[in-house]
Amino acid sequence: MHRRAFFKAAGLATIAGAVGTNLTMPSAAADPREAMFPSWVPEIFAPIPDAPEHSPAIVIGSGFGAAVTALRLAEAGIVNTVLERGSRWPNDPWREIFTGDDLPDGRGFWHRTSFTGVTKVPMSFGAFGGVLDVTEFGGIDVWRAAAVGGGSVVFTGAMVAPERRLFDQVFGGIVDYGELERVYYPRVRQMLRLDTMPADIYNSEPFAHSRAWDAQVRAAGYQPIPNDSIFTWDVLRAELAGTSRPSATVARSNLGNSNGAKFDLNQNYLRYAAETGKSQVYPGHQVDSIAQDGNGKFVVTVTKLAPTGQHLATRTLTCDKLFLGAGSVGTSELLVRAQATGALPHLNEHIGDGFGTNGDVVLARGASSVAGQGQGVPSASRVYDESGAALTLENWYIPGIPFETGALASLGMVLDSTRARFGYHPASGGVGLNWPAQAQRAVVDAARAVDHRIAEQAGALAEYGALGYDANAQFTAHPLGGAVLGRATDGYGRVHGHPGLYVMDGAAIPGSTATVNPSLTITALAERNIEAILRG
Repeated sequence: MHRRAFFKAAGLATIAGAVGTNLTMPSAAADPREAMFPSWVPEIFAPIPDAPEHSPAIVIGSGFGAAVTALRLAEAGIVNTVLERGSRWPNDPWREIFTGDDLPDGRGFWHRTSFTGVTKVPMSFGAFGGVLDVTEFGGIDVWRAAAVGGGSVVFTGAMVAPERRLFDQVFGGIVDYGELERVYYPRVRQMLRLDTMPADIYNSEPFAHSRAWDAQVRAAGYQPIPNDSIFTWDVLRAELAGTSRPSATVARSNLGNSNGAKFDLNQNYLRYAAETGKSQVYPGHQVDSIAQDGNGKFVVTVTKLAPTGQHLATRTLTCDKLFLGAGSVGTSELLVRAQATGALPHLNEHIGDGFGTNGDVVLARGASSVAGQGQGVPSASRVYDESGAALTLENWYIPGIPFETGALASLGMVLDSTRARFGYHPASGGVGLNWPAQAQRAVVDAARAVDHRIAEQAGALAEYGALGYDANAQFTAHPLGGAVLGRATDGYGRVHGHPGLYVMDGAAIPGSTATVNPSLTITALAERNIEAILRG
């Protein structure tokens, strides 16, 4: 066999061996693990308190933008109620609080019974209120959080600022990058204790793939750029020392880290807000609709949910000020539905516009050499390329495989100007969108070309693109847009037409954060915007 063909076959065999030959899990109905959830995680089965009927401010969602909003309102003396549809999950160094995506159960996914991720392995399980909502739209699957702490629970921890010139290209001058750079990026870095991966973690066995990835990009002429990360390195050290159940060192991330390895929002912004005595999070509160009454008060209809999905009650809450932080999809759904039904009749024509995927692409190339066990989750580094479309490739682990496979994964983020619009379906009352196939092909082709060039110049053992392994997931983990700053809102998130209504999350961002992960920019913009709103 020709050497290249041999290594293609060897790479395919490696993947098959890693995921097993039986690619079909037991049926959801036969999954016995569901009965164990109350004993595994009793905290989420505790009685759910009712949110107050009226609050000075309601914050919908509990992710990055929402958590910032809750804290800064509370510090200003404004009592606020945070509504979150998902559960409040605990952390424990020895219990398996969350499931792994190599063999998931219902704790992993928000009320669905099957999932096929980037490994192409179909998984089945019982329906439950798990932490990752995979929403299927035309042409794209959107991964988003359903838990107290929002995306901070289910992301890979990289928090990176974009370059000024690319940021300005995307935002068109509506936000002063210099202000973010001087004030708000540093504030967030301090609040979330961001830093790069320390040498002892980087040189440990679970991060063999990170070192091999960096060696390859250097061989191709790039200098890897260290990523700031939200992970608490001492927790990873505990995993390596055997004083904590392994999590971040064995491919646990997309569905949560049981031992609290991620310094998620439950450990900072949301906790600090609660400690003021003026902010409280109410899990299990799914917001179905928003409106404004004749007296100017906002009306929020909620369904109270058990973790199993059972509807416990439907209630109507009111507030004087309403802050939307349910993420690009959640916030856009509420606004688009309210506009279409007349519940918020003065919203402008830009509601629903500006959705983008941040140019997300999953890639894999063969390793020149990988020795070690485990897949460390935190992303050590990235490279930037503008030989074609501007893009970043970020060192990634392979979700669903808890040990080394000989494949080096990357998350690509391509500067892409394609935007879609959320629309309302009157018959169903649903909100959806269609993502154009040609747009997804363009970002895949751009990222794959760079990854392929690195593989060739580094002498990778297998071409995973030729195997069909890379770029197979038509997904985004970084949905952005739908209520964009300067269009649906003013430059600080105040929604046009309805004073007292604000957008504080990724819905305000015009489809891209300029080739980097959005979390740092979402958080910094929320800091900037709530400061201006309170000042006003």
